[in-house]
Amino acid sequence: MSRFARAESARISPATSCRLLLAIIGAASLAACAQSPVGRQKADLAGTGRQAAIERPHRVAALHPRPISRARVPNGGDKRTASHGVASFYSDTETASGERFDKNELTAAHPSLPFGTKLRVTDVSSGRFVTVRVNDRGPYVRGRVVDISPSAAEALGMVDKGIANVRLDVVR
Repeated sequence: MSRFARAESARISPATSCRLLLAIIGAASLAACAQSPVGRQKADLAGTGRQAAIERPHRVAALHPRPISRARVPNGGDKRTASHGVASFYSDTETASGERFDKNELTAAHPSLPFGTKLRVTDVSSGRFVTVRVNDRGPYVRGRVVDISPSAAEALGMVDKGIANVRLDVVR
Protein backbone atom coordinates (compact mmCIF):
# COMPACT_ATOMS: atom_id res chain seq x y z
CA MET A 1 0.00 0.00 0.00
CA SER A 2 1.37 3.39 -0.90
CA ARG A 3 2.02 6.12 1.59
CA PHE A 4 -0.83 8.21 0.17
CA ALA A 5 -3.32 5.32 0.41
CA ARG A 6 -2.40 4.70 4.05
CA ALA A 7 -3.00 8.38 4.89
CA GLU A 8 -6.43 8.30 3.17
CA SER A 9 -7.58 5.18 5.03
CA ALA A 10 -6.46 6.61 8.38
CA ARG A 11 -8.46 9.83 7.88
CA ILE A 12 -11.71 10.04 9.87
CA SER A 13 -14.84 11.42 8.22
CA PRO A 14 -16.40 14.60 9.67
CA ALA A 15 -19.53 12.69 10.70
CA THR A 16 -17.46 10.12 12.60
CA SER A 17 -15.41 12.82 14.33
CA CYS A 18 -18.62 14.61 15.33
CA ARG A 19 -20.03 11.39 16.83
CA LEU A 20 -16.77 10.77 18.66
CA LEU A 21 -16.81 14.31 20.07
CA LEU A 22 -20.43 13.91 21.23
CA ALA A 23 -19.60 10.59 22.89
CA ILE A 24 -16.68 12.18 24.77
CA ILE A 25 -18.83 15.12 25.90
CA GLY A 26 -21.59 12.74 27.03
CA ALA A 27 -19.17 10.61 29.01
CA ALA A 28 -17.63 13.68 30.63
CA SER A 29 -21.03 15.04 31.68
CA LEU A 30 -22.04 11.68 33.15
CA ALA A 31 -18.82 11.58 35.10
CA ALA A 32 -19.48 15.12 36.36
CA CYS A 33 -23.00 14.15 37.48
CA ALA A 34 -21.69 11.15 39.37
CA GLN A 35 -19.43 13.43 41.38
CA SER A 36 -21.82 16.40 41.82
CA PRO A 37 -22.19 17.91 45.30
CA VAL A 38 -25.94 17.12 45.28
CA GLY A 39 -25.28 13.39 44.85
CA ARG A 40 -22.69 13.40 47.62
CA GLN A 41 -24.96 15.46 49.87
CA LYS A 42 -27.82 12.98 49.51
CA ALA A 43 -25.47 10.10 50.22
CA ASP A 44 -24.06 11.90 53.26
CA LEU A 45 -27.53 12.71 54.63
CA ALA A 46 -28.86 9.18 54.26
CA GLY A 47 -27.49 8.18 57.65
CA THR A 48 -28.74 11.21 59.60
CA GLY A 49 -32.53 11.31 59.57
CA ARG A 50 -33.09 14.68 61.23
CA GLN A 51 -30.73 16.61 58.95
CA ALA A 52 -32.06 14.84 55.86
CA ALA A 53 -35.58 15.94 56.70
CA ILE A 54 -34.51 19.56 57.09
CA GLU A 55 -32.82 19.53 53.69
CA ARG A 56 -35.77 17.93 51.91
CA PRO A 57 -38.34 20.54 50.76
CA HIS A 58 -42.07 19.98 51.09
CA ARG A 59 -43.71 21.84 48.24
CA VAL A 60 -47.29 21.07 49.21
CA ALA A 61 -46.91 22.55 52.68
CA ALA A 62 -45.32 25.64 51.11
CA LEU A 63 -48.26 26.06 48.74
CA HIS A 64 -50.79 26.21 51.59
CA PRO A 65 -49.08 27.83 54.58
CA ARG A 66 -51.22 27.95 57.69
CA PRO A 67 -50.35 30.52 60.34
CA ILE A 68 -49.96 29.24 63.86
CA SER A 69 -51.19 31.43 66.67
CA ARG A 70 -49.01 31.07 69.71
CA ALA A 71 -50.93 32.85 72.42
CA ARG A 72 -49.74 32.39 76.00
CA VAL A 73 -52.02 30.58 78.42
CA PRO A 74 -53.20 33.08 81.07
CA ASN A 75 -52.30 30.83 84.04
CA GLY A 76 -48.61 31.42 83.34
CA GLY A 77 -47.91 27.86 82.20
CA ASP A 78 -45.36 27.11 79.50
CA LYS A 79 -48.00 25.70 77.15
CA ARG A 80 -48.84 27.50 73.93
CA THR A 81 -51.94 27.02 71.82
CA ALA A 82 -50.87 25.94 68.36
CA SER A 83 -54.23 25.80 66.59
CA HIS A 84 -57.77 24.47 66.39
CA GLY A 85 -59.10 22.38 63.54
CA VAL A 86 -59.77 18.95 62.15
CA ALA A 87 -57.45 16.02 62.83
CA SER A 88 -57.26 12.77 60.91
CA PHE A 89 -55.09 9.70 61.21
CA TYR A 90 -52.82 8.14 58.64
CA SER A 91 -50.30 5.42 57.94
CA ASP A 92 -47.15 5.69 55.90
CA THR A 93 -43.92 3.79 55.37
CA GLU A 94 -41.39 6.56 56.00
CA THR A 95 -41.74 9.93 57.64
CA ALA A 96 -40.38 13.27 56.48
CA SER A 97 -37.91 13.19 59.37
CA GLY A 98 -36.40 10.04 57.87
CA GLU A 99 -37.47 7.60 60.55
CA ARG A 100 -39.67 4.61 59.83
CA PHE A 101 -43.36 5.07 60.52
CA ASP A 102 -44.58 2.98 63.46
CA LYS A 103 -48.34 2.83 63.90
CA ASN A 104 -47.90 1.88 67.57
CA GLU A 105 -46.03 5.08 68.49
CA LEU A 106 -47.80 8.28 69.47
CA THR A 107 -46.63 10.47 66.57
CA ALA A 108 -48.09 13.17 64.36
CA ALA A 109 -47.62 15.02 61.09
CA HIS A 110 -47.78 18.81 61.24
CA PRO A 111 -47.09 21.22 58.35
CA SER A 112 -44.75 23.62 60.15
CA LEU A 113 -43.84 22.72 63.74
CA PRO A 114 -40.26 21.48 64.19
CA PHE A 115 -39.61 17.75 64.36
CA GLY A 116 -39.55 16.52 67.95
CA THR A 117 -42.15 19.02 69.16
CA LYS A 118 -44.53 17.49 71.71
CA LEU A 119 -48.19 18.32 71.06
CA ARG A 120 -51.19 17.72 73.26
CA VAL A 121 -54.06 16.86 70.90
CA THR A 122 -57.42 17.32 72.64
CA ASP A 123 -60.70 16.13 71.13
CA VAL A 124 -62.98 19.16 71.64
CA SER A 125 -66.21 17.13 71.81
CA SER A 126 -65.11 14.42 74.26
CA GLY A 127 -62.30 16.15 76.16
CA ARG A 128 -59.98 13.17 75.65
CA PHE A 129 -56.38 14.07 74.90
CA VAL A 130 -53.11 12.44 73.89
CA THR A 131 -49.55 13.79 73.74
CA VAL A 132 -47.80 13.09 70.42
CA ARG A 133 -44.38 13.85 68.93
CA VAL A 134 -44.16 15.61 65.54
CA ASN A 135 -42.03 13.51 63.18
CA ASP A 136 -43.67 14.05 59.79
CA ARG A 137 -45.09 16.73 57.51
CA GLY A 138 -48.73 16.97 56.58
CA PRO A 139 -51.67 16.79 56.43
CA TYR A 140 -52.05 17.65 52.78
CA VAL A 141 -55.83 17.94 52.89
CA ARG A 142 -57.22 21.46 53.06
CA GLY A 143 -58.85 22.25 56.38
CA ARG A 144 -56.93 19.72 58.47
CA VAL A 145 -54.37 20.84 61.04
CA VAL A 146 -52.74 17.56 62.06
CA ASP A 147 -52.47 13.89 61.11
CA ILE A 148 -51.93 11.51 63.99
CA SER A 149 -50.81 7.89 64.11
CA PRO A 150 -53.42 5.11 64.45
CA SER A 151 -52.47 4.45 68.10
CA ALA A 152 -52.96 8.14 68.95
CA ALA A 153 -56.30 8.09 67.09
CA GLU A 154 -57.34 5.07 69.14
CA ALA A 155 -56.42 6.90 72.36
CA LEU A 156 -58.65 9.80 71.27
CA GLY A 157 -61.47 7.45 70.27
CA MET A 158 -61.65 8.73 66.71
CA VAL A 159 -60.86 5.53 64.79
CA ASP A 160 -64.51 4.91 63.83
CA LYS A 161 -65.15 8.55 62.84
CA GLY A 162 -61.88 9.02 60.96
CA ILE A 163 -61.67 12.72 61.82
CA ALA A 164 -62.23 14.85 64.91
CA ASN A 165 -62.31 18.52 65.88
CA VAL A 166 -59.24 19.07 68.02
CA ARG A 167 -57.25 21.69 69.87
CA LEU A 168 -53.46 21.52 69.64
CA ASP A 169 -51.28 22.71 72.52
CA VAL A 170 -47.50 22.77 72.28
CA VAL A 171 -46.14 21.00 75.34
CA ARG A 172 -42.44 21.45 74.50
